Amino acid sequence: MTLEVRPRTARRAKISALGTWVPPRVLTNADLEKMVDTNDEWITTRVGIRERHIVEKGQATSDMAVEAAKRCLAERGIEPSDVEVIIVATVTPDMLFPSTACLVQDKLGAKGAWGFDLSAACSGFVYALQVGCKLVESGAHSKVLVIGADTMSSIIDYTDRSTCVLFGDGAGAVLIEPAAEGETGMIDFVHEIDGSGGCSLNMPAGGSLHPASIETVTKKMHYVHQDGQAVYKFAVRKMVEATEKVLARNQVTPEELGCFIPHQANKRIIDSSAERLGLPQEKVIINIDRYGNTTAATIPLAIDTARQEGRLKKNDLVLLASVGAGFTVGAALLRWEI
Repeated sequence: MTLEVRPRTARRAKISALGTWVPPRVLTNADLEKMVDTNDEWITTRVGIRERHIVEKGQATSDMAVEAAKRCLAERGIEPSDVEVIIVATVTPDMLFPSTACLVQDKLGAKGAWGFDLSAACSGFVYALQVGCKLVESGAHSKVLVIGADTMSSIIDYTDRSTCVLFGDGAGAVLIEPAAEGETGMIDFVHEIDGSGGCSLNMPAGGSLHPASIETVTKKMHYVHQDGQAVYKFAVRKMVEATEKVLARNQVTPEELGCFIPHQANKRIIDSSAERLGLPQEKVIINIDRYGNTTAATIPLAIDTARQEGRLKKNDLVLLASVGAGFTVGAALLRWEI
């Protein structure tokens, strides 16, 4: 195994703490059976989801993000005022502006921090993670808070059985800091976008193209619209391609990975990708059955699951992979240093 070699003077970045939060309210498959024409067997067989967490009325993305951030900072033992940058990956901001990062900064009490939102749908956390790492590697900052959070229930049509069974709400936060002497931290990444797939997964209205109106509301244009087959085919192909590329570039074999942590969109996508990569199931982290697709929150939630189950250990090589609306594609290779 040969990992990327950087000049000794290059600063590395690592994840130094993790915190997650999901709303207490649970929406089960049995609950959905009462709402739309579906059943538990169909949902579990097709997508692998048993339940998902849903916010209460009045709760928003910033609220979940703050709870995850508090847990992250508590694990590291630092105060919100120590945070220098806040990056929030989300497609469900509390509002178009101000950014959710601004709202999180205020609610968290992170005096002096700056930040912004990043929109890359299900690849949002992986993208934001790289931005945070580059800010640290550059020497510009030493404590960057990266949050993936989405309130998908706010943009889901609960009369559309093809989408309402898929999504849940949740948030995850990591702290990015300089790696210590002898630590590796973030190693490499591969990102890609393909805008030609934008029509296959989107929310048509609410932006400058189709501002909110009686017509857009009547036509349900403020909900998620998806071509499931197109998304499935692209997701399996590109998740594998991005993963293979980042592994090959660093001369790492799938066998050398401690964990493969993919975006949790559909268990069949995860299983198919793992099979093509030749990864045994014990190295593949899956928790979609408990949370559904929480978009930008799936990967930090899955990292937390891996820790809780004792399947992620210090010094493990970890591969994160995602595909999302846009289309967006992301894969990242890192050494777990906690």
